[in-house]
Amino acid sequence: MESVTLTTGRLVLRTVGPDDTDAVYAAAQDPEMQRWISQFPSPYLPEHARAFTEQFAPDGWANDSMFTFGVFLPSGELVGMLGITMRSLGVAEIGFWAAKEHRGNGYITEATTTASRWAFTALAIDRIEWRAEVGNTPSRAVAQRAGFTLEGTLRSALNNKGVRRDCWVGSLLPSDLGLPSTAPYLPAPSDRSEP
Repeated sequence: MESVTLTTGRLVLRTVGPDDTDAVYAAAQDPEMQRWISQFPSPYLPEHARAFTEQFAPDGWANDSMFTFGVFLPSGELVGMLGITMRSLGVAEIGFWAAKEHRGNGYITEATTTASRWAFTALAIDRIEWRAEVGNTPSRAVAQRAGFTLEGTLRSALNNKGVRRDCWVGSLLPSDLGLPSTAPYLPAPSDRSEP
């Protein structure tokens, strides 16, 4: 798929490329991001940023496996990153991070809602999952503000730099944003007892 650009009143969401390598590298030096994001090498080196902006992100768009958006202010300053990864038919997983100096402004929540709406309408997604290591309360807060329903804790579900860790999982459905699903949804009866 050709990459797309999405806009909000405050943000531009677009794919990243070689011109963004230095900004990605600078943001990734934050120890908090290296601590919580299992895909981040630590230390995060210039070649990691280069591989991300020049190969990983463009390849995801080209093979329809992961749709990575850099989150930018209209001035071009990098605010954060957001990716929607295809997991199975009609199901994707969202991940995001914010540059340290831009946290607390609601930018990533805004980007998450915008990208989720796009995924539901452009990709025929019926469920977007969010996962974060237990304890990553800023990520959890973003997901909840974006409308995700926290579904529980998965034991030993993440591998963060060689250590198995528990993670929270949540979901967002098209109906949570007032959109129709591509397939009918039959929720479990609420009075059904658990096994």
